[in-house]
Amino acid sequence: MSAAVACTNLTKRFGDLVAVDAVDLAVVKGEVFGLLGPNGAGKSTTIRMIATLTRPDSGRVEVMGRDTAAEPMAARRLLGYVPQQLSAEAALSGRENVELFARLYDVPRRLRRARVDAVLEMMGLADAADRVTGTYSGGMIRRLELAQALVGEPSLLVLDEPTIGLDPMAREGLWQRVAELRRATALTVLITTHYMEEADEACDRVALMDHGRIVEVGRPADLKASLGTGATLDDVFRHHTGGSVEGGDLRDVVSVRRTAHRLG
Repeated sequence: MSAAVACTNLTKRFGDLVAVDAVDLAVVKGEVFGLLGPNGAGKSTTIRMIATLTRPDSGRVEVMGRDTAAEPMAARRLLGYVPQQLSAEAALSGRENVELFARLYDVPRRLRRARVDAVLEMMGLADAADRVTGTYSGGMIRRLELAQALVGEPSLLVLDEPTIGLDPMAREGLWQRVAELRRATALTVLITTHYMEEADEACDRVALMDHGRIVEVGRPADLKASLGTGATLDDVFRHHTGGSVEGGDLRDVVSVRRTAHRLG
């Protein structure tokens, strides 16, 4: 099986803190892969290095065979990224937001209008495309950000806590869109989430991360079975990390609360 993402000995330090500690990780093409762990485990830093937004101190990342250090622009053209913090501009219309990302992803001018229309339709936003984004609900904003990430027709979709602050209906709607994308394309999806039920249902495989290291990798069903009948992915998480999904520092809490507030 060929890898959509391959991390080898990936390491990132912030001063004396080793945020990501010699991580080896492989995401198979076409799968939904979940990176799970408490706040401060190193998930978002790992995601940002994969997305070429942060340079590793050592180690290597390949996206669809492209070395992100040697060929960052080539790697960026192959991925779409939805960060934890909102990337949609409230003062612009939905269409204008997606058009902006089409330019950022260097979509040829002759193809832009059709691409923008297609992803807005795909995300169920065609009727609201010319409304100011500040009037959108939280679920609509997240779907708009998916449209932004998809307008460049990526091979890899990276979602960092995509459902923070969404109500259960909006969360379900977002995952339905992702499932539809997978059925229609060969898209590979890499996610982080604190919702274990989301990871259990959506992911083909998950990796558990704690204190900058990968501590376990496997299919959710296999990881649950390893703990015995009736075990949940929450039980697996606690078993391998020694704690709850919660954790981290004040900056983590402020970030999550700010995003949840902006999503309504």
